[in-house]
Amino acid sequence: MENGFVDCHCHISAREFEEDLEEVIQRTIEAGVQTLIAVTEEVGEFDRVLQLSDRYPGLVAPCLGLHPLQACGNLEQRSVKPEDLESALPLFYKHRDRLVAVGEIGLDFTPWCAPTAQDREDQLAVFIQQLHIAKELDLPVNVHSRSAAQVTIATMREQGVSRALLHNFAGRPSVALEAVKAGYFLSFPPAICTNQQRAKLIKQIPLEHICLETDSPALGPDKQVRNEPRNIFMSCQYIADVKGVSSQTVQQATTNNAYRLFTRARKM
Repeated sequence: MENGFVDCHCHISAREFEEDLEEVIQRTIEAGVQTLIAVTEEVGEFDRVLQLSDRYPGLVAPCLGLHPLQACGNLEQRSVKPEDLESALPLFYKHRDRLVAVGEIGLDFTPWCAPTAQDREDQLAVFIQQLHIAKELDLPVNVHSRSAAQVTIATMREQGVSRALLHNFAGRPSVALEAVKAGYFLSFPPAICTNQQRAKLIKQIPLEHICLETDSPALGPDKQVRNEPRNIFMSCQYIADVKGVSSQTVQQATTNNAYRLFTRARKM
């Protein structure tokens, strides 16, 4: 079971994959990826990710969640508001038996995305409500934190969340170790391969708390090129190089970690 990769955070329901999804999935399988933990950002994506899990059973493991930033036309983004959750709430419960996690949820306090205190309060309210849903449904959470790592981790601990993945973690090593202490996992996409800061961070995180992700179609090795789940081997190799172990060691450890966290994905 643990011979392949698990992509712990990808957007396989994204529009960028609509044209050639079959080929993308074929390349994913050929690259040895056995599970795609597929997250959503907006309620409009919920159906699509569930359809994909029907179409590719055993490969696409669906998560439902509202991202802290929501689209508002022409590439503009705004902070999520509590009312955005209204149409999503019944869907978490309706599909509870199919979900492997609640995600992508979290906090994004980047100044131009959340310029006001109200924005940050709204994000926090939506995040906490989704943490409650995850606990109620006995599911882990798949979490985004940008310019908000400390608050994100503190909030999860305060809410009694014990199972979480912090995706594309870019906080300070001391903050990462807080997450480790809480029992959380941290994952890294192929874009880290060119980032020296991230190497210092990865060095300090025990392999038992690391997962692999692509965040495809974003965060690939080349900013201008669409990322795909097949690129997961790049994260694996990079982490292996930083830690001075074999890529097979990293692959096995991260896959074990992924199934320890996303227990339902193992049974799919």
